[in-house]
Amino acid sequence: MVELKKEVTRETETKEAIIEKYQRLLHILAVPGKGAVAFSGGVDSSFLCYAAAAALGTQAIAITIVSPMLPKSEIQGAALIAQKIGIEHLLIEESELDETVAANPKERCYFCKKLEFGTMLAAAQARGIPIVWDGSNLDDLGDYRPGLKALEELHIQSPLREAGLTKADIRELSRRFDLPTWDKPAFACLASRIPYGERIDQAKLAKIEKAEDTLRAWGFRQFRVRCHDQIARIEVAPEERRRFFDEASLDRISQTIKSYGFVYVAFELEGYAMGNMNRVLPR
Repeated sequence: MVELKKEVTRETETKEAIIEKYQRLLHILAVPGKGAVAFSGGVDSSFLCYAAAAALGTQAIAITIVSPMLPKSEIQGAALIAQKIGIEHLLIEESELDETVAANPKERCYFCKKLEFGTMLAAAQARGIPIVWDGSNLDDLGDYRPGLKALEELHIQSPLREAGLTKADIRELSRRFDLPTWDKPAFACLASRIPYGERIDQAKLAKIEKAEDTLRAWGFRQFRVRCHDQIARIEVAPEERRRFFDEASLDRISQTIKSYGFVYVAFELEGYAMGNMNRVLPR
């Protein structure tokens, strides 16, 4: 009985701590009076849009950069989420790849973020909005993320991180607020599927997108299709790997992905892990 009471107390304290963080977030968002969320449609930026709308009402907007590196499914999903939240959603088209980003150096994310957030900042300021927020959370400090340097240089604020919110906190609060993204798998732009130093072009991005759409259609939730020149290397969540142990499924998935322009289709035996493409970088 004593142990049960301790467990209930810990659970209550945890819930209260999350609510305190959320209240802190609302205060941070309310201070400037107006604000724009850099919105990808993922777990973090969707929750940030919800909080911004709660703190500022119509004085908050969401901005999405529509580029070849963001799949159409993500853009469509972002539009639906913005509609559900009731936040104004601005789409900015970027149909071409920047040459520095296309060269795909290990600092690619820095150059990309510098360009995209610069564009969003200019669009926000043109509307009289003084600040752009990004959805980085406290856990993002643990991975290789050169894009964070670009945010600092542009004075982009990360209110989720400032409020002390972790990914688990954001998922739990999203669940409470009935956001459909609360259990959405982690996602990153399509450029993250291509090894550093291998040039990015729209043809590669398109066939990666089609290959991942194929896995989604088969019912996989957490996956990546890494593009190594002519090789598609499939990663799925460790607990989903067993679904590949079927000869007919292997053949059909392989043949479909090859039809998009890949010559070989391989499988990562240990499954998906965040930051897998960063293994080649010096620690």
